[in-house]
Amino acid sequence: MKIVKHSGLIVEFNPSKLKKSLLKSGANSKVVDGIMKQIEGEIYEGISTKQIYKMAFALLKKTANSHAARYNLREAIRLLGPAGFFFEKYTARLFASENYKTLTNMTLFGKCVSHEIDVVVKKSDIISMVECKFHMGREAASDVKVPMYILSRFNDLKDRHHSIFTERDMISKCWIVTNNRFTKDAIDFGKCSGLNLLSWDYPPNDNLKTKNDSNALYPITCLTTLTLAEKDKLLVLDIILVREIVANSQYLDKIGLSPNRIKNVLREASELCRYI
Repeated sequence: MKIVKHSGLIVEFNPSKLKKSLLKSGANSKVVDGIMKQIEGEIYEGISTKQIYKMAFALLKKTANSHAARYNLREAIRLLGPAGFFFEKYTARLFASENYKTLTNMTLFGKCVSHEIDVVVKKSDIISMVECKFHMGREAASDVKVPMYILSRFNDLKDRHHSIFTERDMISKCWIVTNNRFTKDAIDFGKCSGLNLLSWDYPPNDNLKTKNDSNALYPITCLTTLTLAEKDKLLVLDIILVREIVANSQYLDKIGLSPNRIKNVLREASELCRYI
């Protein structure tokens, strides 16, 4: 059976790929088999992957909100847009979870010009600049022009003293983080020039997806028990990760949720953060 991807590309329906993604949501094999049976009975020639995703999400939500939330991870990261400001804060949280010191939105002066840097991180006395490339479109990819441009900024900033964590810090590494993917040329250029790249699926064993599942770093936009407007209010209050709401439930009261809804949100958040 042929299905249509987000990009418009027509491909063969791959039930194994769908089943694998459903199992990663935390649902057990029996539940996943039931969902697969229902979806396979309803899909048709030419159906979009977006529609299949909606069907799977709705069926998972019936079993447990946390399963649907985890399945919704990539879309939840996209909902940190459209400007990318909250994606930068989310990126800082990823580094902080790995014992980096982090600062966001800094202006540093290079040899030639000044630069606005999304995130600066420090670990073991090594300081890195981190540039975030956020894409709203699901199929958008960061091509080779991105690392080429950022390398020129890094070269202008390195080997100079900056007032960051102390008065005389030097930047010696550079990261580029995107919510989507890098093209092959972008990855090859990054490897050749010594840049560190992080995307939804790269590096293969230590990417945004695996970091989320390993360290329970799910963005607040994952939660199915909150509306988009409520999620936006929490983001403005600097609540970026689901686990932050578990530790600071008073913020749910601040945005006007009823006691019963607060209970439901905390249940979903707790279940999501317990899963590894």
